[in-house]
Amino acid sequence: MKISQITFTRFLAAMAIVISHFNKDLFLYKIDYISNIFLKANVGVSYFFILSGFIMIVAYHKKDRIGYFDYYKNRFARIYPLYVVGLLLYLITRYSNFSIDKGLLYLFGLQSWIPGEAMILNFPGWSISVEFLFYLIFPWLYNHFYSKGNKSIWVVTIIIWIITQLFCTLYADSSYYEGPHTESHELLYYFPLMHINEFLVGNLAGLFFVKNSKQKNYDIPVVIIFTAVLLFLIFIPLFYHNGLMALLFIPLIIFISRNNGVLTRLFSLKPMEYLGEASYAIYITHIPVLYILREILNEYNLSIDIVFCIYIVVLIVTSILFYQFIEKPLRDYLKRIISR
Repeated sequence: MKISQITFTRFLAAMAIVISHFNKDLFLYKIDYISNIFLKANVGVSYFFILSGFIMIVAYHKKDRIGYFDYYKNRFARIYPLYVVGLLLYLITRYSNFSIDKGLLYLFGLQSWIPGEAMILNFPGWSISVEFLFYLIFPWLYNHFYSKGNKSIWVVTIIIWIITQLFCTLYADSSYYEGPHTESHELLYYFPLMHINEFLVGNLAGLFFVKNSKQKNYDIPVVIIFTAVLLFLIFIPLFYHNGLMALLFIPLIIFISRNNGVLTRLFSLKPMEYLGEASYAIYITHIPVLYILREILNEYNLSIDIVFCIYIVVLIVTSILFYQFIEKPLRDYLKRIISR
């Protein structure tokens, strides 16, 4: 089952993250309320994690059992080539950060498991380290719980989600949390077990969707929920990073997926869907592309706003090229050679 309209939302989330990582002197950060949205736009990673869990169920829900080898092969071929490209591009301008031990840590996707190591090389890759955990456990969850209709996983997931929210909120306000750029910060924000709840609730949302996938016009609910997301980010100072926004993201994902209104027709246009397909390339290469572009543009003394406009165009174009000529061909090639 393919849900074309949900694919474009990945592009929107990726671009929000891109802006959140850009220079805070950008004009968007000088606009009241709008600045609050982009200062917290890294919550887009939470959306990715929840959507990942949702899509996994949608993609596999008709199977009685998932073969471990085929699943891991497909996931590896899908995510790993561009992950390595992002690392290599990053090292073009930040090679002084490289060492053999750190290189191996990142190549194996283990950086987020060690507080203090997650943000050294191409730091958006911390989330791919978390995704590796999701991919590792999903076949087991599917074969032993989801495919058998075992309802205990619903209880376990809700408990894990509640415990995660309580822990993160209390820890962030405690004396143990030392603030940004510390190991305690990386434990709170990037440690994979802090995000397992997002993947699990995404799985449950997927199970609900495949049993209740009748379509109708949900344009108004989608707009209302999206507006609620923005209002929460603007006005309510909560810890959103580790799954709290599932309360809004899950209904948003389900309504978009079941919608057959104007928004779906818009989001399902081929150019929109294609941008969504290229969103992984946007996300995983946006920091090295920014660093490389800054090196090139430094001598021109351009304003930060002009640099931003150039950056967005270059990022989208290069990401499309990465998707078309690296991600897709290598994905297909790896699937073939691993199957031999």
